[in-house]
Amino acid sequence: MSSISVINNSGNELPQYQTAHSAGMDIRAHLPEEAMIIDPGAYALIPTGLKIALTEGFEAQIRPRSGLALKKGVTVLNAPGTIDADYRGDVGVILINHGKEPFTVENGDRIAQMVIARYERIEWKSVNELPETERGSGGFGSTGS
Repeated sequence: MSSISVINNSGNELPQYQTAHSAGMDIRAHLPEEAMIIDPGAYALIPTGLKIALTEGFEAQIRPRSGLALKKGVTVLNAPGTIDADYRGDVGVILINHGKEPFTVENGDRIAQMVIARYERIEWKSVNELPETERGSGGFGSTGS
């Protein structure tokens, strides 16, 4: 298991896995006031009070919580958000309310999931033709309904 350096200015517990096989860790809101209201159709940057230092070759992906999406229509606007290995600023989550009612975020609420993932950097190789595949250039929906 890898470790990641973190500064926690939130007073909340660190992000944690909720089950033994969870891929994502729940992250919590750290608000300067007790609560924030996101009206239907509106979005807001929710601070977490966390700063992290990822190892080169890793990113942190910020993803929606399925329960918030299903029950309240609230999701992460730029899902998945990416935190690069060289970023050292505050981790924030952009939430959008697609629901019909105002959504209240309270300090300490679980607002999103963070997944730590490896990535690989590439170099482009310009060519005149691509190798053939069974699918080819059929486009969206070309593998069936």
